[in-house]
Amino acid sequence: MTTPAALTGRSLLVAASYVVLRRDDEVLLQLRQDTGYMDGFWASLAGHVDPYESAQQAAVREAREEAGVTIDAGDLRALTTLHRVEVGGPPVEQRCDFFFEVTRWAGEPTVLEPTKCAAMQWFGLDALPPEVVPHERLVLDGLRSGDLPPVVSLLR
Repeated sequence: MTTPAALTGRSLLVAASYVVLRRDDEVLLQLRQDTGYMDGFWASLAGHVDPYESAQQAAVREAREEAGVTIDAGDLRALTTLHRVEVGGPPVEQRCDFFFEVTRWAGEPTVLEPTKCAAMQWFGLDALPPEVVPHERLVLDGLRSGDLPPVVSLLR
């Protein structure tokens, strides 16, 4: 039997992949609802990396599941990776967020998870809504300015 991370004193690293669908200077965002995290905020296509799945495979899967678009993993461009630690949060949980950009895909993006997504909309990088998930906003602002956070940025 495996000892849970909480009992060994080791951190539990939760990995997620984010896909920034980009059309010229616009990005696709979805409005979160009823997820229990940042509901009412705009966010990229994203989700947890499943067991035995790479970050790229998760990105391709999430784009298909959430927006119905098909992406070739070779078209994913790595933007950055954020390592997040919630100060005062769960003592054994940390987050590792892999951000990818893609400019080629098949299919028209559409809401496929209406219980989690109230809307899907294209926004100019210079006209993002104020309510964007904060760590995602950091990456999108960096994409706009050309000054992305360095790979493996620690956010507390």
